[in-house]
Amino acid sequence: MRRIKTRFAGLEVDFIDRETAISQITELAEKGTWVVHVVYGPEGCGKTALFRQAAEVLRNHGYAVVHINPLAKAVEERFYVTEDLRELAAQLGAYLIGDISKLIEKAVELLYTAVRKGVRRRIALLADDVFQAIGLDRAEQLVKALLNMIEWPSIRYEKIVVLVASSEGATRERIGRHRWATIKIMWNMPKEGFKQLYDALPGDKPPFEDAWKLSGGNPKALEELYRFKWSLDAVVKSIAVERGLDEWVSSLDDSSRALLGEVVNDPDVLFLRAREEAVRRLRDQLVWRNLVIRIWDREPYFWIDDPPPERDPELGIGKYYAWQTPLHREAVRRVLS
Repeated sequence: MRRIKTRFAGLEVDFIDRETAISQITELAEKGTWVVHVVYGPEGCGKTALFRQAAEVLRNHGYAVVHINPLAKAVEERFYVTEDLRELAAQLGAYLIGDISKLIEKAVELLYTAVRKGVRRRIALLADDVFQAIGLDRAEQLVKALLNMIEWPSIRYEKIVVLVASSEGATRERIGRHRWATIKIMWNMPKEGFKQLYDALPGDKPPFEDAWKLSGGNPKALEELYRFKWSLDAVVKSIAVERGLDEWVSSLDDSSRALLGEVVNDPDVLFLRAREEAVRRLRDQLVWRNLVIRIWDREPYFWIDDPPPERDPELGIGKYYAWQTPLHREAVRRVLS
């Protein structure tokens, strides 16, 4: 399988590791998806890179693929198609669409047209961070529309794969209450693969173990440390500003601040004391701010790639909840103190 090139810290690197995830995508390519597959995980854990590699896997299995990434910085990365669709996409004006909803409609139109014209009989739509782009209030509507694309298409296809990626913590609550999708969690990189990413960075850098303990295997966190010249103070301050942590923490009463301190030490407090209203309120705020992530069963079926260990206090990982990265936990710790 050809490994795609991806951008990381201003460098072009090969797609690294994720052997289990590639095997899972290969299985989906062979069977197709019968419901929408929502891939949910920490910001910066590598979902976009995985979707680009997934496009390559699906292409090798005879799929016409459209990958939508509306929040990509580069315009050309917001609407990616496999080579067999490029001319057709240009004819339909797919690259010129700015509105997110229209972008999705154009992607579906392109795939359906490819089937009608006999370009391909297998089609795949990969939608990256579209919930964040359209707003969570429309997330359920979008998932239902994508399910209709699978179950009630206006064309006859051989197989279809529909994958949606999200970093929004509230997504799981909204989508999970319906039977329209299956939610798969994706975690940060395993240590061995993360070491390859660390080794690709040029110049002086801290020991690998230090970089691992700060980032928890999150590629974006490693990139931020590199961008801020390995200044922990600068990175955690950036997180605090982006998440509005100073104002939020200062708005908490003394008991809530004390409770937050307990969660910093052990995120499983959010599960073990879930009967307490104050804990539920704090949990909802932490999830909404994309600081912690709910983790359930470690059975492989529920995961894309490999799950994290059942507990790793050093990285802020509990059995039921985990901080998205140790840097997120450190930012909250510093604001509290």
